[in-house]
Amino acid sequence: MADDAGATSNTLTDVPGFRVGHAQRVGGGALTGVTVVLAPAGGAVAGVDVRGGGPGTRETDALDPRNLVPRVDAVVLTGGSAFGLDAAGGVVAWLEEQGRGFRVGPEPSQVVPVVPTAALFDLGRGGDWHARPDAALGRAAAEAAGAAGHAPVALGNVGAGTGAVAGGLKGGIGSASVRLPSGVTVGALVAVNAVGSAVDPVTGELYAARFGQPGEFPELHAEPAAAPAEGPSLNTTLAVVATDTTLTKAQAHKLAGTSHDGLARALRPVHLLSDGDTVFALASGARPLPVPEGDPAFAVHVEAAALNELYAAAADAVTRAVGRAMLAAETVGEFHSFRDKCANRPNCG
Repeated sequence: MADDAGATSNTLTDVPGFRVGHAQRVGGGALTGVTVVLAPAGGAVAGVDVRGGGPGTRETDALDPRNLVPRVDAVVLTGGSAFGLDAAGGVVAWLEEQGRGFRVGPEPSQVVPVVPTAALFDLGRGGDWHARPDAALGRAAAEAAGAAGHAPVALGNVGAGTGAVAGGLKGGIGSASVRLPSGVTVGALVAVNAVGSAVDPVTGELYAARFGQPGEFPELHAEPAAAPAEGPSLNTTLAVVATDTTLTKAQAHKLAGTSHDGLARALRPVHLLSDGDTVFALASGARPLPVPEGDPAFAVHVEAAALNELYAAAADAVTRAVGRAMLAAETVGEFHSFRDKCANRPNCG
């Protein structure tokens, strides 16, 4: 189905035009951060699918196919639970300074940046309950995205993944990409912060390893970690899927929905009341959807086949991104990384 020959970094920025920036606060009681996915100039058609029972979001209604805004310029993933949604204000201000946003007046500068945002729960993980992202940290992440060019996405304990935990192990930022035989590229970025575990409790293997590209996941096995017993387990895994093909808002909404399948393969259980699992989808429209010509009577089926290939590849990329997040994460305090747990096993490669 897919060909990775065109994916040079195996991260979301392999999708032409998209950039990613992180900003984080670590130390002094802080362990949190923000990740910004910046769309190409002119923005991207966007969709969203929220399946967790405890989401914290901003501007997701604007992505409904029935609503007005046609494209967005950025998506924000943030720590800090609902408090962290303040980070979006810094991104909005930065985009306005760049003249980017939804045009609302006769002057080019009269724009309102629409910045869909979702937050994960990492409150208190650095020791200070009140250490959480704000507008200044959001601006820093946006500036980092603007300056990043098309560099590979930094993985692990960065951005929105700084304070992330998954099933008692340290979570973080993961990313993966794939180029389809048609030439369309799709990439995924995930902030892995789940009530459920990414590790098979019987084998100690990452669930995502079963869906990896050749050589992508080493033969590592770890002792599964139990989630901390004290207090409620509050989490949320967030993802952004991007592609360079042309999609309608309804098709982008469907892409976000099918991409949740990638979370369900890599994390168990998922979509619980204590998660706020949210997936955004972005389509730049840089290349047409690869639909071959044929009998007009079957045009809808031909288009569906092209979309199905994209949707399936995106779900796979999300699964792989979760696994790569767990491999890249580093131990912080009581939250041990998968690799450190692996190192404690005599048969761990």
